[in-house]
Amino acid sequence: MINEIVQDAEARMKKSAEALVENFKKIRTGRAHPSILDSITVSYYGSDVPIQQVANVSVEDARTLTIIPWEKKVVSDIERAIHKSDLGLNPSTNGDVIRVPMPALTEETRKGYIRQARTEAENARVAIRNIRRDANGDLKDLLKEKEITEDDSRRGEDQVQKLTDKYVAEVDSLLAQKESDLMEI
Repeated sequence: MINEIVQDAEARMKKSAEALVENFKKIRTGRAHPSILDSITVSYYGSDVPIQQVANVSVEDARTLTIIPWEKKVVSDIERAIHKSDLGLNPSTNGDVIRVPMPALTEETRKGYIRQARTEAENARVAIRNIRRDANGDLKDLLKEKEITEDDSRRGEDQVQKLTDKYVAEVDSLLAQKESDLMEI
C-alpha cells in the first residue's frame, strides 16, 4: 500500500515537471525553435489543428523559422493564426513559404519572460508540494485505519519527502536553464 502511494506521488510529480517543460517551451528566447509554434492551431477544413499537422516547420537560421504548408491554400490561414497568437511574431509570406523572424529581445522583455518563467516554476513547485500533502494524507488515513504501523507511515512520509526534494530540485534546475537561455544575447 505504501509503495502504491509513493509510486502514484512520483508519477504525478513527474507529470508536473513535464508540464513545466511544456510551459517553458511557450516562453520564447531570442533563438528560433519550432516548439515555439506548438500552441498555435490553424483552421483547416472547419476544424482547428496544430500547425505541425498542416505544414513542415523548420529552423532556417538562428533567428528565423520556415513554414512550408502542404497545401497552398492554407498559407493565409497559417499566417493569420500566427498573427492572432500572443507570441508577438510577424510572419512574412513568399509564395508558398512562410518565414517567421524572431525579434530580438529587449532587456525589458527578457525580464518579463524571466518573471513568467519564475511564475511557472513556482506553480510547478506548488503542485509538487500539493502532491506531497495528498500522499501524506493517504498515509495518515492508512495509519488511522490501523492498516499500517507508525514506523511504516514515517518511512512512507520520508520516501515522499525525498521525492518532493528531488522534483523541486529538478524544477529549480529547469528554471536556471531557462533563465540562462533568456539572458543569452
